[in-house]
Amino acid sequence: MKTRTPISVGIAVTICINFLIFELSDSKGYMTTSSFWGLLVILIFLFLIANSIGDLVENANFKLLSDEEKQQYLKEKAMPYYQKIWNSFTKKQSKVDENKILIDHGFDGITELDNALPKWWTGLFYVTIIYCVVYLVAFSFTDYAHPDVEYLDEAKTQLASIKEYEKTAPSVNMENAVYSADNIAEGEQIFKTNCISCHSDGGKGGIGPNLTDNKWINIKQKSLFKNVFWMLENGSPNNPAMRAFIKEGIITGRDAEKVAAYIYHINQEKTPITEAQGGAAPQGDEAHWQE
Repeated sequence: MKTRTPISVGIAVTICINFLIFELSDSKGYMTTSSFWGLLVILIFLFLIANSIGDLVENANFKLLSDEEKQQYLKEKAMPYYQKIWNSFTKKQSKVDENKILIDHGFDGITELDNALPKWWTGLFYVTIIYCVVYLVAFSFTDYAHPDVEYLDEAKTQLASIKEYEKTAPSVNMENAVYSADNIAEGEQIFKTNCISCHSDGGKGGIGPNLTDNKWINIKQKSLFKNVFWMLENGSPNNPAMRAFIKEGIITGRDAEKVAAYIYHINQEKTPITEAQGGAAPQGDEAHWQE
């Protein structure tokens, strides 16, 4: 009859399982929640019940042993648990046991020792299988270790840091606004949110004028970039639909700088969208922008 695992080891494993459950659920501050401690108490209680049943079974089986088997069992039970684990990891087959597991091929004269794998190896093998199963379930049905969720969390953190920076960063106005290609992508998104209803996708024009050609109704600045920023700040003098987005607080000066970078990009760095391609007809005067 094999000796049983000590109750202290079982309770330690139970506590680890409880921690693992909440770690995989990615709960924040779970150690302060009643669900964590409640589940821990239930798991320990169930383990104590199972251990008590094991004691009854062990006592019943012990009575069925012979005197020699009882002595051997008590000797093994008196040995410290971790000493037994160490012995099982380093135990070698005796000569008698080896003779029992020799395989004689016969036809080639080779004798093969069909020895059992070390327990540390098999134990590690099974632990990796269990870990893979737990990880697969967690990856498939929870947010634990999921790259998409990690990306979104990182993106939220990054956006929060940008907002925090913009609270203390110098405001952008007509004097210090500058063109940067790094602002084009964000400017396009802001354009789609605030400008696409009048100027259509890609700035090809609709209710509002075509922003990709070189005809402009309002030319208030010498450079195209500054002119777009001026329009976003002050609105159109002859068209109330083109609002003063900055003055009305719809967008910030930093947002306007990004939108101006995007419009500069589609006007100066891309091919104009003509009427034949679905763009609005040119309106206004020929512009001669300075860099």
